Amino acid sequence: MSNFPISIRVLILPKFEAGQLTDDEPGEAKYYYDRYCRGGERYQLQGCPEPLYVKDGIALIVTGMGKVNAAATLSCVLTDPRFDFSKTFFLSPGCGGAAAQRCVMGDVILVTSTLDFEFGHTVDARELQDPEGLSWFPDPSMDPFASIRLNEDLTERIWNLVRTIRPVTTPKTRAAMARTFAKAPWAMRDPMVLKGTAATSDNYWKGPHLQKNAERMAEHYRCPDPYMISEMEDHAVAAVLQRFHLLDRLAIIRGATNMDVFMDGSTAEQHWEIGKHETIVSEESREAVDIFFPAMKNIFSVGKVIIDAALEGKMD
Repeated sequence: MSNFPISIRVLILPKFEAGQLTDDEPGEAKYYYDRYCRGGERYQLQGCPEPLYVKDGIALIVTGMGKVNAAATLSCVLTDPRFDFSKTFFLSPGCGGAAAQRCVMGDVILVTSTLDFEFGHTVDARELQDPEGLSWFPDPSMDPFASIRLNEDLTERIWNLVRTIRPVTTPKTRAAMARTFAKAPWAMRDPMVLKGTAATSDNYWKGPHLQKNAERMAEHYRCPDPYMISEMEDHAVAAVLQRFHLLDRLAIIRGATNMDVFMDGSTAEQHWEIGKHETIVSEESREAVDIFFPAMKNIFSVGKVIIDAALEGKMD
């Protein structure tokens, strides 16, 4: 006799793993897998390169990076007839680039709205009459799809649970922030849990000009909080859940593993030129210094509070 459909109480949606889930060095999934899904069942889903792990009604799947991968994976999961998501709480945890002047590396952002960084019109700054001006222009026909607000009551309840959590940082990261930002007071504070808008882009961007674009987008779309962090998936996650009428039970958290501007005098060529291999998880990275793995703990320390509260019925 079949035990399907399996009722899923919580679905966790990390986007990538640093290696394998069994490795010592964690990416976005490992801590959640170890606590909630290790030893459970593993299901292959049609259309998903990664399996869905399920234990005691808690499920986890690595969606893949970027909006297309996240949307395709989540759609495949939600339409698999073996699982019932009608009462599921959804947590989308991940990392991102912190907004300079507002955030420091190590912060964890409770996302209150998402915006799609690709909607509208963008030009190379060299095409502008004013090279210092905004290179993004809104398109009113795209506005209805370009930003999504999360459930305000739910995010406020979560905020009250996690606002006093104190994320960790490292001496090397503190020193890099001090050097890069000339010891500006905002850059010298301890990491915190904050609320804000996430800018979702398939393009891994950096720089103050593009940061101004993200800030203007959040203002134009009347997001409830300012742009705080850049990432690559969560507008797609929110859009899929909205289509399935499940958006009201979504929470998004993003941990700052790097900044949305270049760190410590580095350049775009040093990061992204073909043949270069410096990444945010490498010890040589001037982008993330040494905050990546501590940030994975920060994301989990906030996420587990949210999941445990959901399992206790506090998110209903």
